[in-house]
Amino acid sequence: MKGIGVSPGIVIGKALLKEEKKIIIEKKSIINCEEEIERYKSAMDNSKSEIQDIYNNVLKSMGEKEATIFEAHLMILEDPEMLEQIEKKIKDDKVNAEWALKEISETFIAMFDAMDNEYMKERAADIKDVTSRLMKKLLNIKEVNFGNLANEVVIVAHDLTPSDTSQIDKKKVLGFITEIGGRTSHSAIMARTLEIPAIVAVKEITTKVKNGDLIVFDGEEGLMFVNPEEKIVKLYKEKKAEHDKSKKQLELLIGKESITTDGIKVELSANIGTPKDLDSVISHDGEGIGLYRSEFLYMDRDSAPTEEEQYEAYKEVAQKMKNKPVVIRTLDVGGDKELDYLNLPKEMNPFLGYRAIRVCLDKVDIFKTQLRAILRASAYGNIKIMFPMISSIEELRQGKVILEDVKNELKKENKSFNENLEVGIMVEIPAAAIISDMLAKEVDFFSIGTNDLIQYTTAVDRMNEKISHLYNPFHPALLRLVKLVIESAHKENKWVGMCGEVAGDPKIIPILIGMGLDEFSMSPISILKARGIIRNISQSEMKILAEQVVNLPTADEVEKFIEKNINIK
Repeated sequence: MKGIGVSPGIVIGKALLKEEKKIIIEKKSIINCEEEIERYKSAMDNSKSEIQDIYNNVLKSMGEKEATIFEAHLMILEDPEMLEQIEKKIKDDKVNAEWALKEISETFIAMFDAMDNEYMKERAADIKDVTSRLMKKLLNIKEVNFGNLANEVVIVAHDLTPSDTSQIDKKKVLGFITEIGGRTSHSAIMARTLEIPAIVAVKEITTKVKNGDLIVFDGEEGLMFVNPEEKIVKLYKEKKAEHDKSKKQLELLIGKESITTDGIKVELSANIGTPKDLDSVISHDGEGIGLYRSEFLYMDRDSAPTEEEQYEAYKEVAQKMKNKPVVIRTLDVGGDKELDYLNLPKEMNPFLGYRAIRVCLDKVDIFKTQLRAILRASAYGNIKIMFPMISSIEELRQGKVILEDVKNELKKENKSFNENLEVGIMVEIPAAAIISDMLAKEVDFFSIGTNDLIQYTTAVDRMNEKISHLYNPFHPALLRLVKLVIESAHKENKWVGMCGEVAGDPKIIPILIGMGLDEFSMSPISILKARGIIRNISQSEMKILAEQVVNLPTADEVEKFIEKNINIK
């Protein structure tokens, strides 16, 4: 069976099925409304206590980014409007708490589900999770605690909520498989954070698996077997041994240079969202931060972060990275990242609309606040500023003028900052790639954002499952644009990085080396594997192959050419 591999690793173990017992909620007439409201409040208090414990555990074991999910859950529980409507339903209709909770929560869930925005849709999932917990408290239904398991298991579920994944005991849970989800779902992100192998989107898996069944799967390929023949088990035991051996061998690369066999040194950096992500960067020996997604500081709150809040976050990252480069991308919202307090307009095509640098150049006060915080933090490390979504010289120049204004303000206030910090742009729009020779004269560096560059070059919405097969990193057009951008920068003696998913793709890394890419920024868990590949290839040999690759007509031929001609270890 096939799904989407979202967290690498080979797993062989017994299934533990998370059974979704169908909860039948009956509408009952009640006499004592106050007693029923107190019963609901008691369930709510118990749920709050549980979620607070989960929040504290996640904050300690995984960090602030993952813990914010449970802050959101607490806010839902404490939402006065929801509580008021449930109480009113109980009193006006004289119904039981379960029925009132069902009716009101379904209204809220439908409202969020109908929104044309991935972030808001996730809020619907949070309400479902909180409602389910409350309902089980009211009905006195006990659940499996994934943090208190007697034996090693492979969890099989329709889906795993943030509450489920937060309780997982890494020593007992070998991996998990779900029927729904994607690479960016909560469960997928948690799996990578915990470094637990996982596959999502395996259709009808819960109907094909029983407790105790033998499960074998590869969390990278997304391939899985239920009660396979002995020869399959043997094959995957060998694969697991190879994987474990490879992991230990990769750990030997900690402290080594990312250098090719012919002496070309590159930089392997990491993408992060918050300072809490630094632990993983340091443990995987990241050589810098190639993309600090500053928008995470602006999310899950009612107003924009203050200058001081941002300054402290940027300063913490700069100090912990000990003078290694830290590239901070200025606010990148819009598209699939909405902030209610910014009152961004509803758009027919948000990915082509009012977003990223376009918002910042319009809302100059918010932009200046962020630039002040970044500049002040630059006194504590090797910070660089990067503008996203640049499509023209005019936008770049506008951004630089505002940056100079902020520098002058700070000088007048006698506040310290690095006056020579580098300023670069993300190349994620084909227009920027095509005029990269001109843009290169006005920046210190480029960072190629392949996630959007593929989307815009191929006219494929990467969230649209119907056409997702057309979203292909091996597309010759993408590779030609990447080559063009690198050549344009190098003619002006500027360095080029890449911060999209392609930067960590083992198949494409050798071609990027051949094209002369200077810096690769990726998920921290991909760094050592990338270093191992780079240390086993010659740039001069890869340069010859890269020239051949860009002249192939199809993505399929590109991929097959790489597989045939490059031995990726």
